[in-house]
Amino acid sequence: MEGTLLDIGILFSICVVAMLYASVGHGGASGYLAVLSLTAYASNDSMWLKQHAWSLNLIVAGIAFIAYKKSGFFSWKLTLPFIIASIPAALIGGYLKIDHGVYDTLLSITLIFAAWRLLTIKDKNSDGIFIEPPSYYVSATVGFVIGLLSGIIGVGGGIFLSPIILLFGWSDAKTTAGVAAAFIWVNSASGLIGNSISGQLMLESEVLVPFAIAVVIGAIIGSKFGSDIFSQQTVRKSLVCVLLLAAAKRLLDLIGIF
Repeated sequence: MEGTLLDIGILFSICVVAMLYASVGHGGASGYLAVLSLTAYASNDSMWLKQHAWSLNLIVAGIAFIAYKKSGFFSWKLTLPFIIASIPAALIGGYLKIDHGVYDTLLSITLIFAAWRLLTIKDKNSDGIFIEPPSYYVSATVGFVIGLLSGIIGVGGGIFLSPIILLFGWSDAKTTAGVAAAFIWVNSASGLIGNSISGQLMLESEVLVPFAIAVVIGAIIGSKFGSDIFSQQTVRKSLVCVLLLAAAKRLLDLIGIF
């Protein structure tokens, strides 16, 4: 009975993460990693965690991308340079075999950064002045670096790309969400391909299927209604608590306290 309740709690948490992230165009990998890091799944191989987070990213980011693009919030001109540079970088990152301690450290830093970003960044008004995209070289450099980090850590990269776009005023908030969704989908797919090429693929259908059902429900709700129901500030505060708690647990695991 206790195990069943725990499983239901995990599925509910993953569903909520998908809903919150999809509402801002993200796939939710950092959130799934945060949830799983607080459960028995945390004892699994880091590659296992990355691959399942990427798989859920493909579902949620795909649903979010369709929703934002249908609403007219997407720009190929802004997106393509980021994606073109990120694909080989994410493949390289996914191919690399990272030491467990190094992975824990990188993941913790990523979660803390994500929490800080969600807490402090201020959205530009969707109707504000649109500033032209950066030069191809700037976009390609940003895309390559984020793609490499995404491949190594196991996230889609939206948690890094969105604040960069908003901080430099390269687009409005809603178009940024559409761009991030496409970027996340491509990076997640590239990371999985990199893992597969290196012979490290270890997806488990009995785990992935119920997780996938949960995130589909969350993503549909989040991408269609999330922006209207939840304020950005509410989304950030909710996610900040989970991300910081998971990062703290990872660091404590790393130094052997748990």
